[in-house]
Amino acid sequence: MIRKLVFVHTVGSLVTLFDRLAQELLPNDVKPVHVADELLLSVVLEADGLTPQAYRMVNAHATAAEEAGASWVQLTCSSISPCADVARKLVGIPVLKIDEPMIDQAIGLGRRVGIAATVRTTLGPTQQLVEMRASALGRGVTVDPVLCPGAYEALQAGDAETHDRIVREALVQLGVRNDVVVLAQASMARVADTIAPEEQVVPILSSPRLAMEHLARVTSG
Repeated sequence: MIRKLVFVHTVGSLVTLFDRLAQELLPNDVKPVHVADELLLSVVLEADGLTPQAYRMVNAHATAAEEAGASWVQLTCSSISPCADVARKLVGIPVLKIDEPMIDQAIGLGRRVGIAATVRTTLGPTQQLVEMRASALGRGVTVDPVLCPGAYEALQAGDAETHDRIVREALVQLGVRNDVVVLAQASMARVADTIAPEEQVVPILSSPRLAMEHLARVTSG
């Protein structure tokens, strides 16, 4: 019997990444179904944060997934992670946050947690989730959030080199003063991979693989 797993993306280019991870990590009877809603991200960015409209849009996706027979919903954007808390109350299937497994691992690695983001809409929710999960797990943490100024704008203008340089410098600096660094956006992971070993003095965690490893455990249970 095939079981459906619905991914809710705010960036269409993530479909390929999560398809690859699903094929690698999930049981064969789990079928990924993708919903790419770039309008949702536009709503969040224009408002510089979550709005009632954004919550309604995520709730609609979760409800539609359940009605279509899905067993799980996986949100893949940190900007909309808080929406899962509301959606979970409206449907009878799990609605999973992309960044929760990453943050739980980070909290287990040290007391000082650095966060890097290129847009404010992911920085705030990620910081709030670190603090919330730390409280739930009984861990005292100090959060060091950093917005990489100009990186997102450079990427939007097609200047990936400048984006990568700004992010790389921020990650190195965060690593010097923290026990672990988390990436608020999955797209930053490729930049972390370019940091020389001697400069990457603490773990730098990205959400997609850790979330999919968590899903592998959930779907195999």
